[in-house]
Amino acid sequence: MTTSSKPLAGLKVIELGSLIAGPFAARIMAEFGAEVIKIESPDGGDPLRKWRKLYQGTSLWWYVQSRNKKSVTVNLKHPAGREIAHQLVAEADIVVENFRPGVLEKLGLGWETLSAINPGLVMLRLSGFGQSGPLAQQPGFGAIGESMGGLRYVTGFPDRPPVKTGISIGDSIAALWGVIGTLMALRHKEQNGGQGQVVDVALYEAVFAIMESLLPEFDVFGFVRERSGNIMPGITPSNTHSTQDGKHVTIGANGDAIFKRLMHTIGRDDLANDPQLADNAGRDTRRDEIYKAIDDWVAAHDESEVLRVLAGAEVPASRIYSAADMVSDPQYLARQMIETASLPDGRPFKIPGIVPKLSETPGGTEWLGPALGEHTDETLQRLGYSASAITALRAAGSV
Repeated sequence: MTTSSKPLAGLKVIELGSLIAGPFAARIMAEFGAEVIKIESPDGGDPLRKWRKLYQGTSLWWYVQSRNKKSVTVNLKHPAGREIAHQLVAEADIVVENFRPGVLEKLGLGWETLSAINPGLVMLRLSGFGQSGPLAQQPGFGAIGESMGGLRYVTGFPDRPPVKTGISIGDSIAALWGVIGTLMALRHKEQNGGQGQVVDVALYEAVFAIMESLLPEFDVFGFVRERSGNIMPGITPSNTHSTQDGKHVTIGANGDAIFKRLMHTIGRDDLANDPQLADNAGRDTRRDEIYKAIDDWVAAHDESEVLRVLAGAEVPASRIYSAADMVSDPQYLARQMIETASLPDGRPFKIPGIVPKLSETPGGTEWLGPALGEHTDETLQRLGYSASAITALRAAGSV
């Protein structure tokens, strides 16, 4: 698959973001063929370059988060740097940014300025609280969005404080909504006269939007969903159980027919045939009894035996995968979810495959996250800057 045959080929994206939400949104676009020019400060660039585990000074996360992107260093505080940004925006389809609201406006790069330069521009703006409202000017990271959006409140066990997931999921959820909104805006532009618009994604709203029936249940019944550990409240059985050999298996048997198969499989024909347990409402009222039966059976077997038996009974179940499980798993490998790439020194390493899978125009990895400013000269030359002009810009600290 060549870049030109990917579904977003021909789109030009300017990324002004850093760290997670904005860069993840632009990464998805780059994986599916868009030309993404990431503008970074000459003074170190995106902080993600130094986050988490470093290999020879560069974050392994960086190589994945910025694959297929071009890195151009521009000092947006310099007039000459802003002029470069304006020129890039003039020929772009999309700008992605995740600064605190007001920052770009102070730099002369706000929506009013950029849309005047390029009326067809679609600008994806990701921020903690959105571009309006009393909290708009406040800083807000993914953790704040997860907390305000309701996810943290329902995560964990009822006898302990709220916990977070092991990743910055609020940022990633916001990025996904951002890509969806951007593609919607491009569709509108194509169908309705070529006018661009702002796609405004607040991290807390992105999380709130996935919170299922949390709000209407509160409004109609006064019910506040609380932390419930590993069970799915109101949907039974769906839980994680400990095996004889100290492993953990998640079992989802909340379908009526699946529940019967599970109960027969674990030797509880009495529960399988109990008319009170024929539907979810009946099962949920007796969930403690049901979970004890499953717990007892799982605890008497090793993980491999539990998974083998349940697979034979067509009961959805899974081990709790670590990275070590993923890299050798037949399903991961069959669907090309474990790719092998090379670090700058030639060392091979594994990176995640591309999601989603498109049958005719799939995405792909063309190159890994670039060195800081790797594409500055070629980009400026394309804009018409001479070699001497680029040297002068660099000497002035503008690029």
